[in-house]
Amino acid sequence: MRRRPLFRIAGAGAILAIGAASVATLAVQVRRDAAAPVVAVRADAPRYGLASAGLGYPFAAAVAKGFVDAANRAGAQAVVLDARGDVQKQANDVQDLIVQRVKGLAVMPLDAVVAQGWVKRAGAAGVPIAAVAAQVGDPRARAIDDVYPGLVALATQDEVTAGEAAGRLAATLLPRGRQARIAIIEGAAGFPEVEQRARGFRRALDAAGADYRIVASQPGNWTSDKGEAACQNILSARPDIDLFFNEADDMLIGCARAVRAAGSDARLVGLGGSKLAVASIKAGAVDGTVCFKPEALGALAFEALRARAEGGDPRERRFLTYPLPAVTAASVGQCEGQW
Repeated sequence: MRRRPLFRIAGAGAILAIGAASVATLAVQVRRDAAAPVVAVRADAPRYGLASAGLGYPFAAAVAKGFVDAANRAGAQAVVLDARGDVQKQANDVQDLIVQRVKGLAVMPLDAVVAQGWVKRAGAAGVPIAAVAAQVGDPRARAIDDVYPGLVALATQDEVTAGEAAGRLAATLLPRGRQARIAIIEGAAGFPEVEQRARGFRRALDAAGADYRIVASQPGNWTSDKGEAACQNILSARPDIDLFFNEADDMLIGCARAVRAAGSDARLVGLGGSKLAVASIKAGAVDGTVCFKPEALGALAFEALRARAEGGDPRERRFLTYPLPAVTAASVGQCEGQW
């Protein structure tokens, strides 16, 4: 498995009709946002495509929203296709967009290795292509900022750096004067982010000189219910846990329920900056998270494609990202939940 986790939180959806093409083809499911209305564009405006991993996932929907908003601001049409979590469907979507001769194509790849073929196909057709929110190429063999040849850009967050931010935050929450007991709630097996986030987390704890031991780890499969079950299981065996590091905010929300139900004093750190996590920090239900900005990723990918389409250096491959602050109740105002 080399697919990227797409964080699941139930939420109401609206439909944005993009440009002048048919809603059936270009409908994008995103949550309502009065601050970002649909902007009418000319029917002959340049068209840019996004092959989304799955618009039913709030994180992916937020990436699409950022892409669409950036296209609207530039007076361009955004053609967004929904793979619904299916690699073969995404392969067909990429081919569809290439055939449509879009000015540029962004892909949020479900499979980093399979996507290598899509990059070659787009290049052979003369269509600039960028990756968003996930690498192209085996992530076990490529550094995050080593942009795959043939891509215009990779717009994503550095997962190891995100784990480090969570680790620095956790170091401030651990008990003093004894060895702290930490449990990690991991994502689904096979996703590279599981190892990358945990590696960064441990690296930051070690750099801070923390006295700790990872006494348990269980997969929460990126969902709230599975995260809750994993934390329940760990607390049943180890009620003395001092801190849970949840590798995604959905699992953080579920774990918080388990901690409350068990009457535990364990501290809770997540990753992702979801709206629910931000609200939970404000309510005092969890201690902190690392703030992701998926809408910013969509916008960065669009702008990179637009720059190339308008005459940018064809040899340039850019790694595009943004700061990843860890936030607590004292600083949560820095994180505007985008998914």
